[in-house]
Amino acid sequence: MKPIFPFVCAALLGAAACTDDVAPAPAPTTTVDAATLAWHRTRVAGDVYHYEVTVPIGGAPNAALRLHRVVRERAPGVPRPAAHAAVLLHGDFATFVTSFLPTAGDPASPAPGMAPYLAAQGLDVWGVDRRWTLPGADDDVSDFGGMGVAQELDDLRLALGVVRAVRALDGSGGGKVPLVGFSHGAQLAYLYAAVEAGRPAAQRHASAIAALDFYGALPPDAADTRAVFCDFAAFEDQALADGVTDSSNQFFIDLGTLARTAPDDVSPIFGDRSNHDALALVLGQTYFFAPYAPLYHLLAPVLDEAGEARGYAAVSDDAASAWLAGATPHQSMREAADFDHLLCGDAAPIDAPLARIRVPVLYIGAAGGAGDLGVYTTTQVSSSDVTALVARRLPPGQEAEDVGHADLLFASDAPTLAWQPLATWLAAR
Repeated sequence: MKPIFPFVCAALLGAAACTDDVAPAPAPTTTVDAATLAWHRTRVAGDVYHYEVTVPIGGAPNAALRLHRVVRERAPGVPRPAAHAAVLLHGDFATFVTSFLPTAGDPASPAPGMAPYLAAQGLDVWGVDRRWTLPGADDDVSDFGGMGVAQELDDLRLALGVVRAVRALDGSGGGKVPLVGFSHGAQLAYLYAAVEAGRPAAQRHASAIAALDFYGALPPDAADTRAVFCDFAAFEDQALADGVTDSSNQFFIDLGTLARTAPDDVSPIFGDRSNHDALALVLGQTYFFAPYAPLYHLLAPVLDEAGEARGYAAVSDDAASAWLAGATPHQSMREAADFDHLLCGDAAPIDAPLARIRVPVLYIGAAGGAGDLGVYTTTQVSSSDVTALVARRLPPGQEAEDVGHADLLFASDAPTLAWQPLATWLAAR
């Protein structure tokens, strides 16, 4: 890999100046200090390796891009050229690693991860961590007030230029690349594609988008779900007005950590159940706290005779607790408000109509997650190449125990539910 030139070229001049297949795009105002670039390389399994780099892009405390690449090598430090690629976008309280490469997380998870699976099939897998993932628990978060979707879309545009430039120099070609978003990463992918569609063709980076179990809009008959997002947006607006820009994830970290270290002790958060069962409640019956769909849950639960979650149908206790214990300490309140306003349908922070989208679109939903609600978004785009799948284990009517939102990432049957259909779709584009 030749790390320095492509980053400088893409950051200073735009990816179009580094490749031969498109005309030059306007130069971003961001510059990159080449001396600060340093790849960290670790082996995942076999000839699959994980590369990570943090690229400064401004003077604010957390103004940086943290980029990931999971790819097969043909020699030590030399990625194998790959005709097909994907750029993965994580969801809430998470990073690229905790979502897509969980064996490299802290704590490490036994779940093998989507990224190495796709890489083993010959895909060049990239990821981008949003700025709020960068600071540790006690680090400076004074710039969180500006971390809304507009900034994130600018960061993503710069990151995609870098991806294309690096791929061009590695011999994989510098063509446009697909975006694959999970959860709120899916909403971000829809927004990026809609905004980018308003630019000249030579300035576009995304060739397609795949949304994993989330939506970019809600159907007219989903009034109750829309009201949830309106209520959340109002709460977040008030928090921002009160000067609160950091949405702490300590609740999730504590839930996961306690379930790992003292699973049988009485939960200090939910005093009527153990720490293990407290986590099972939040992950398996999430609709009590965040009804993003009528029976929305993060992991398919095992329910007792009273209908209460006591475990997980297809994810180990270790993987479930590692996911939350490894959550980011911080998250942007501004981002949350922006996302929720967009789904509420009021005070949209950015002009990004879905009808502008003409690139191929794939939706893979989870029957017990966003599920069928996510199909509606695919009917609002203008693409002629649209595929919508909803992963199920059980017949309709049993959504309370069916495939959960994050089962698409961590379940033992995730390859069948989502990874192989995604890999097949990406290989055809």
